Amino acid sequence: MPITKTMLGQLSLLLMTIGFAALLATGAGLVWLIENSRSFATGVSATEEVRLAASRVLSLLQDAETGQRGYLLTQNSAYLQPYHDAIEGLPRELPRLERMVTATGGDTGAIRRLHDLAGAKMDELAETLARAELGDLQGALAVVRTDRGKVAMDAIRQSVARIEAQSAQEVAARSAALNRNGRLLLIGAAAAFLLILAVTIGAALLAWRYTIVLETAQAAIAAANSSLEARVAERTAALAAANEEVQRFAYIVSHDLRSPLVNIMGFTAELQASIEPLAALVARLEGEAPALLASDARLAVTEDIPEALGFIRSSTQRMDRLINAILRLSREGRRMLQPEQVALDGVIGAIAGALQHQLEAAGARLEVAPGLPVLRTDRLAVEQIFGNLLDNAVKYLDPSRPGRIAVRGRRTATHAVIEVEDNGRGIDPRDHGRIFELFRRSGRQDRPGEGIGLAHVRALARRLGGDVECRSAPGLGSTFRVTLALTAPASAPASEDSPA
Repeated sequence: MPITKTMLGQLSLLLMTIGFAALLATGAGLVWLIENSRSFATGVSATEEVRLAASRVLSLLQDAETGQRGYLLTQNSAYLQPYHDAIEGLPRELPRLERMVTATGGDTGAIRRLHDLAGAKMDELAETLARAELGDLQGALAVVRTDRGKVAMDAIRQSVARIEAQSAQEVAARSAALNRNGRLLLIGAAAAFLLILAVTIGAALLAWRYTIVLETAQAAIAAANSSLEARVAERTAALAAANEEVQRFAYIVSHDLRSPLVNIMGFTAELQASIEPLAALVARLEGEAPALLASDARLAVTEDIPEALGFIRSSTQRMDRLINAILRLSREGRRMLQPEQVALDGVIGAIAGALQHQLEAAGARLEVAPGLPVLRTDRLAVEQIFGNLLDNAVKYLDPSRPGRIAVRGRRTATHAVIEVEDNGRGIDPRDHGRIFELFRRSGRQDRPGEGIGLAHVRALARRLGGDVECRSAPGLGSTFRVTLALTAPASAPASEDSPA
């Protein structure tokens, strides 16, 4: 199955997630190791403090024993200073040592035994010194010779040694745990490094594959665009040819229709001229010999024939206007656009001036917003577009309220958007599309017109690279939005064999 861009994107996201997880795990491992190292350092420091405190207790007891022996040998009380220091320091150091051992989780039983042995040793020293101070030096020496003090001192040294050994074991255990954790972290870091390396290689391969897929897609798009442009150009040429053919056909049909229409109009005029003598004759017979005049003949001459001629004349006149409209649209479609700088302010202002009399007669006002866009387009086409829209806005105002017409515009990156808004009758939403069709109108047909104005407006707007649309509702007025290209598209010249 071929790898798509979506699959590549999903794989890239998965690799990024794995790499991020590996980095996160490595960072968490480092934090964990730092915390373990801090805990190890704190534990080692506490263990060393226990060893130092035990050594201070042992040192105080040894110094006290040394002072005792010096006093017994010399009877000089200066040698008793270490003994007095021990008496003062042991009540402070022994509880401190017990607290440290308890805090580090050591053997508190060994501390209590040390406390008892230190008490026994100090009792032995106190007894010998008391005998010596009373003058019983031999009795004091006899107590010393019992080795009671030596046995107690040996036991004290063993207790201190056990405490120090336990502390050393704790340090070794902590050190081993730290080394083990460090190895585990090293293995984890190596695994994370290999994983990140694999992710990096995988991401590079995916990027390379994605580039190939993207280049393939771009090549396919370029090929599709090339063929699409060719098809669009081909169809545009076909549409242009068809449009030109339609315009030529409309011109020819309109031109050919005019000839019989002119004949009909001419014969109608001749019939009108011929009926006048008959009417005079009928009037004379009515006065001189009414019995000779049939009622049907009189009715035909005075009513039926003039009425029929009136219908023929109005129909031919309407047909003449429609043919003229078709010819005008055909000529406009074949007219070459002449792009030039066109300031819409000036165009709308000129149209407003031409409509001023109609506006005053309708009691309406026209408001033109300043700063309308400037285009490079065909001036005549623009004048026809907005002339039609503003003329319709005035024509279809609602007489029940003061008329208001507003023109405003703005500019986008490629187009100008101009809106013509009125508060007139409005248009049913169902007719928003049909009003732009040729010869189609909406609402009451109480205003003159053939239904070609808005069709002409849309045709011109599209020739100028834009369009026109309507927003309206009955009783709420209408807004016609005209979109025109800032620069009108190039206009193809009319065919040389097109009818003139």
